[in-house]
Amino acid sequence: MIKAIAVDDEPLALIVLETYCKRNNEVELIKTFSNLKDAQKYINQFPIDLMFLDIQVSRTNGMEFYKKLENKIPVIFTTAFEEYAVDGFNVSALDYLLKPIEYERFEEAICKAKNSLGNNKVKNENDFLSIRADYKLNKIYYEEIEYIEGLDDYVKIHLSDNKKITARMSMKSLLEKLPDNLFIRVHRSFIIPTKRIKSVQNKSIFLENKEIPIGDTYKSVVSDIFKN
Repeated sequence: MIKAIAVDDEPLALIVLETYCKRNNEVELIKTFSNLKDAQKYINQFPIDLMFLDIQVSRTNGMEFYKKLENKIPVIFTTAFEEYAVDGFNVSALDYLLKPIEYERFEEAICKAKNSLGNNKVKNENDFLSIRADYKLNKIYYEEIEYIEGLDDYVKIHLSDNKKITARMSMKSLLEKLPDNLFIRVHRSFIIPTKRIKSVQNKSIFLENKEIPIGDTYKSVVSDIFKN
């Protein structure tokens, strides 16, 4: 999963990026900033993989800000002005998104970022779940989990490579092992990664290839995701 931040002084632009990142399974937008000063402080303290950067932030040139960074984070520039595109590529930007940004174009940019970062990106040691099943300890990375299904005293973990791991444990105990910012229980029999949610309709959540029912007890929890 690509860890990203976004810098833009337009609230609507940040909302668009947040919405698109939630739809995409490859990138997690962990922080947004409306000014360059706060973004600089965060960059100095925390590691990130990618930055969405508006070229004009509060009358300050985002391009010049990027050129002065000691640690050149991979960047995707965003702007309403097409004439900046050449400058963006001159500083080795991964891509350049013209506002208003279309989701399909956003996906293209993330694909470029994934290809650029993929060979060098190492999975974090804390990005996995350890589950004992089939007489062995299984290491399951969070990003590989499609959804989790509860079956009486067992859980079945469906993975992105079509594999399934079945373990003897309760949904409650498994949920306690999962990071609550990445997974949500939507039914007494289902836990899903929030990043894989494609849409919600009536009493169902739609993932890429699966329809998941929403339990009456969990309606407010699901609603809170989209409020945030």
